[in-house]
Amino acid sequence: MPTDGGGSGAAELIVRRHEGHVAEIVLNRPRAMNAISTSLGRALVAACAAISADTSVRAVVLGGAPGRAFCAGADLKERAAMTDEQILGQREVIRALYGAVRELPQPSVAAVHGFALGGGCELALSCDLIVADETAVFGLPEVTVGLVPGGGGTQLAPRRLGAGLAADLVLTGRHLDIDEAERARLIDRRVPEGLAGAAALEVAAAIARNSPVAVRAAKRALRHGWGVSLEAGLDIEDAAWRTAATSADRREGIAAFAEKRKPRWPSGRA
Repeated sequence: MPTDGGGSGAAELIVRRHEGHVAEIVLNRPRAMNAISTSLGRALVAACAAISADTSVRAVVLGGAPGRAFCAGADLKERAAMTDEQILGQREVIRALYGAVRELPQPSVAAVHGFALGGGCELALSCDLIVADETAVFGLPEVTVGLVPGGGGTQLAPRRLGAGLAADLVLTGRHLDIDEAERARLIDRRVPEGLAGAAALEVAAAIARNSPVAVRAAKRALRHGWGVSLEAGLDIEDAAWRTAATSADRREGIAAFAEKRKPRWPSGRA
């Protein structure tokens, strides 16, 4: 398998930071516009696995090292040297990395600056919320190089944008600037240039102040309710409600409300 072409060792491809109850994952290949190489993909899977197992983490921010891009997508320079068999072998890593982001039990917030194209756009779409600054540009241009979005783009984009606009982006490969992305509700919050990371951390901190049990249950309900019937979705919601309602967090939350104080979540005392 080709080696990483970004000038960083494997241990440096992902930077992890942890402050309070918020974990931050930073793609760290700025000279390659944070493009996704095989090595970076494996490092991202490992980072997500560690965070998923860390009960002290209540929210996650996914960002890119400073530069022109949040993530420019797949590392096409690496792929240019691959055989068909190697590309198919890499596919396991690609599917695993997007699955790892989507399946984080904690809510995830993408902090997007600059280009979020192809696999980079799919990383943002894999998160629960997207915060973007004025420089952000989104797109799914895979068909322009003979590929199909393979990180969930054909499934996640219609859920955010509707079938028509998703088809427009996927089939033409065109880009959306921040204005059109905001109008299309591709992003959840728009901030001035350079502030995507700080704003995403603020959103994550707000999430982290809430009941860990309730937040995780609510995320499961939101995620698992996609694409099912209303009746099935309401059953999923009911299961989430029962998990929260019978928890020690619920008892503490109501007691804190009655006593006019901040809650001390039992489930957050890891």
